[in-house]
Formats: sequence, C-alpha cells, structure tokens
Amino acid sequence: MEVERVQAIASFSLSNNTIPPEFIRSENEQPAITTFHGPVPEIPIVDLADPDEEDAVRLIANASREWGLFQVVNHGIPSDVISNLQKVGREFFELPLEEKETYSKPIGSPSVEGYGTRLQKEVEGKKAWVDHLFHKIWPPSAINYQFWPKTPPAYREANEEYAKHLHGVVEKLFRSLSLGLGLEGLELKEAVGGEELVYLLKINYYPPCPRPDLALGVVAHTDMSSITILVPNEVQGLQVFKDDRWFDVKYIPNALIIHIGDQIEILSNGKYKSVLHRTTVNKEKARMSWPVFLEPPPEFMVGPLPKLVTDENPAKYKTKKYKDYVYCKLNKIPQ
Repeated sequence: MEVERVQAIASFSLSNNTIPPEFIRSENEQPAITTFHGPVPEIPIVDLADPDEEDAVRLIANASREWGLFQVVNHGIPSDVISNLQKVGREFFELPLEEKETYSKPIGSPSVEGYGTRLQKEVEGKKAWVDHLFHKIWPPSAINYQFWPKTPPAYREANEEYAKHLHGVVEKLFRSLSLGLGLEGLELKEAVGGEELVYLLKINYYPPCPRPDLALGVVAHTDMSSITILVPNEVQGLQVFKDDRWFDVKYIPNALIIHIGDQIEILSNGKYKSVLHRTTVNKEKARMSWPVFLEPPPEFMVGPLPKLVTDENPAKYKTKKYKDYVYCKLNKIPQ
C-alpha cells in the first residue's frame, strides 16, 4: 500500500479526538480562522431551462468573470440519476479497505485514474483530509474499466447513465460561455477538443474529522480542466475565494456547481476567471462530492483564442499541450 488512507486515519483519530500533525494547516489556512462569518454575497444561480437564452448567457458570462463559479438548476438531469450516482459512490467508499485497494492507482502511473489519497506534490509535507477515486466516464474510447468498481453491481450503470445525461449540460455551458465572449456557439468547445473532450470523474470522500477547525479536505486550488461540473452531498464544505475572503458555497438540493477551470481562463485570455476554491470537513458526517472535469485530450494544444488577442490585449498565457500543463501543475512547476 503506497500511503495510509485517510479513512483509516479518521477511525483512529475520532477515538482520540486528535489529528496527526501533518493534517494541521498553518494559521493562514485554518478554516476556523480564515472563513468569513459575515453575510455571504449571493453566489450566482442560473436556471438552465430559462427560455430567454440571452438572459442565461449574460448570467453565466458575468458569473464566470466575477466569481469563476455558479450553480445551475433545472439542468435536465433527473434527480434519480444523480441520487443513483451518489448511492453507488457512497457504497464503494463503505467497502472494506482491502477491497477498495484493488482499484488503487498503480505506482508510477502517469494517469491520475484509480483509488488514492495523494494527488499532487504536497507543500511543506502537509496532507489533505480526503481519499478519492478517479476514472474517465466519456468518451467510450478513453474509458478504462479497470478503475470502475465492480461492487456495488449497479456502479457501472449509474455512472453510464449520469454521463449520458451530462452531455446536454456540457453543450449548454460551452455555448453560453462562447456567446458571452462574442464568439460563435461552438468555438470554445472545439478549442478544448470538440467531440474528443474527456469527462474525468472524481469521487472525493472526506471522512468525519475530530478537528475540522484545523484541517482541510482539499487545499486552495484552481482546477486544471476547462469546466468542472460538481455534484455535492448535503454536508457543507465547498468554499470559494473572492475579495480576499473565503465564503461558503451554500448547498442547493439537485443543483450542479460549475467551476471555471484553467483552460477556459487561458482560452478567454483572462476574461473568465478560474475559481480558487477549497474544501472544509465536518466533525460528525462524511462529506462527499462528484466533480466531472471536462478536459482536452492529452496531446491537444490549448492557448488564448486568436480572436481574443489584440495589440491592446496581448496573449497572457502560453499555448501548450494539455498533458504538459497538467505535469507542470501537479509538480508545482511554473507554467
């Protein structure tokens, strides 16, 4: 076993009411000190069924410029499809550790796929209070079923059903983001791979933590993806950084949380903002989330769209292969 799983550490820690020192964040990161406790500004909510497309485009574009994050309702994914996705993911994390380990990420694998704990180079040796499972759910040619749990038996069908229903949301989001930049509706999606766009699912499992005031589930970061579409469970935890403050993102049943990722910031040449966010943990309950990262294929070149680069607004980012971007980001190498 490559590392000790947080789920196992949590069981031991809860009985002692302490956490190992490597999980205690510095004071400038500790959620008890850094979370804003005043009135939280309204995080944008977009009705994807709004018959007035211009209205939805304006809301999405403004949210992507100001926040880099918004929630969508009336998105067309049936609630039972979402609850089935959550149910099978929860059942996987309730399996005995030995069974989960059969899906662990192979040591030395260049891919993130598999069951694991550590994702990127850890600053100052500090650890995050989370275990995860990564696997691709679209396109079929990118899927490696080796990392799809066989238990519970309904796991595969629930994930395939969710992937099928996601397409409509993906199309609407890319179209709105394109139109919001004054581009043609298909331009942004084509610029991240078009029909070869990869849907990478991650299940985050944040076990109950005896000291949620000191630990973080996931440290402050932006997503490498183009867009991230996230299903949370009902346990509060996601926080977004804006105006030098950390704000809680309110849980809305059946809403999807949309993050603008680094690739959309790059393509828009900085007009849209990749959202800086983090996750807190809970003392009594396990928090879980199901983000799907919409990623360009590894060899695909991404850079500022030529239409958005002018003499007055020169390119702010390099053009590079997505796999090279990912390597630099995970290893904390400047882009």
